[in-house]
Amino acid sequence: MSEPVRLSKRMSELGLCSRREADEWIERGWVRVDGAVVSVLGSKVLPHQKVTVERQASAEQARRVTILVNKPVGYVSGQAEDGYQPAVALVKASTRWTGDRSPNRFQPSQLRSLVPAGRLDIDSVGLLVLTQDGRIAKQLIGEDSTVDKEYLVRVQHLRPGRLPDNSLKLLNHGLSLDGKRLLPAKVRWQNDDQLCFVLREGKKRQIRRMCELVGLKVLGLKRVRIGGVKLGDLPPGQWRYLREDEKF
Repeated sequence: MSEPVRLSKRMSELGLCSRREADEWIERGWVRVDGAVVSVLGSKVLPHQKVTVERQASAEQARRVTILVNKPVGYVSGQAEDGYQPAVALVKASTRWTGDRSPNRFQPSQLRSLVPAGRLDIDSVGLLVLTQDGRIAKQLIGEDSTVDKEYLVRVQHLRPGRLPDNSLKLLNHGLSLDGKRLLPAKVRWQNDDQLCFVLREGKKRQIRRMCELVGLKVLGLKRVRIGGVKLGDLPPGQWRYLREDEKF
């Protein structure tokens, strides 16, 4: 027999919303199981039961925005720390990119519950996703995410001569961090001092630590793509909305 699971978890598995959103909707009475409203947090359902949401939930979800920021050095991805400002502080009417083609109008309410879907170190730059949509957050940083991220990484070889071919192979597959084998990556030379990394995971300071293991020092790191969405011409310190025709 199939075991019952928490309703919020089941809603997340079905791609309806994030668990946090599910709890909000359950409390508001916007969730039905086999046609009956369920408004008690922690309620459980069986996998074969039909879960639906009211139109109010779908309408609220449609109003939630996803914002792309070209994060400069010196900003943290999440909450403010050690005196450094969070990247969300860059999101205001005056810093919206003039090339943004989205019909959305900026409103301060869009800053509520706007969270990073994937991090960039304080000394790294490039594409950072801030979203109010739990489905996108799950797609980008969930345990089963298959969305790849592309980085341009300027490096200095700390040993005599060029980086050996065998070390480049190790960067592609064969390294471990924190006692756990890393997933295969795609790493190639972009030019004489810059590597291109494509990863499907995002351990803390992963690229910098990978480079250290093969005798490379990272001088600069820039994320240029997340799945099907590119940084493009978005200037540093500015932002734009994710367009409806763009998919990660």
